[in-house]
Amino acid sequence: MEKHRCGWCVGDSLYEAYHDLEWGVPVKDDATLFEFLILETFQAGLSWITILRKRENFRKAFDNFDYKKIAAYDQTKIDTLLQDAGIVRNKLKVNATVTNAQQFIKIQEEFGSFSSYVWDFVDGKTIKNAFKNYKDAPATSPISDALSKDLKKRGFKFVGSTVIYAQMQATGMVNDHEVNCFRYNEV
Repeated sequence: MEKHRCGWCVGDSLYEAYHDLEWGVPVKDDATLFEFLILETFQAGLSWITILRKRENFRKAFDNFDYKKIAAYDQTKIDTLLQDAGIVRNKLKVNATVTNAQQFIKIQEEFGSFSSYVWDFVDGKTIKNAFKNYKDAPATSPISDALSKDLKKRGFKFVGSTVIYAQMQATGMVNDHEVNCFRYNEV
């Protein structure tokens, strides 16, 4: 019998694999949280599948999402990235990635880890929603609003509430799998 998946991923093998293995799994590792933060910021205004298809290119272009290296990127490296057809060549988003890496490190210094900082917004536990259809899930929440506002105050870029809510879904801070999805209770 075919497993029931959330409707948003059905029909594309890359999307289904991402859904089945990653989406909604609680992430407490700073390196992985940074990767998702960068991918979500690049996704702003685009479809997630576009970013997912370019993920390996992003990984290569951005030194395997090593935030310490990215924080030190100079204009020459930024110019090289803007010539890379394998990624989204948006000057504002590329520059924001460098800024966000620098701010990410500052949060680690203040809170011990980025994970501690973000997970504190949900009291360290996944918020488990109960939607029958993925289309019923919100694009933002009061928590994503608060987290977005705090990140912006700390100097982060491209971290609007919608981007942050998508980050929360991807990293398991909120479980928005459809209730009849086989992953709903697994994550």
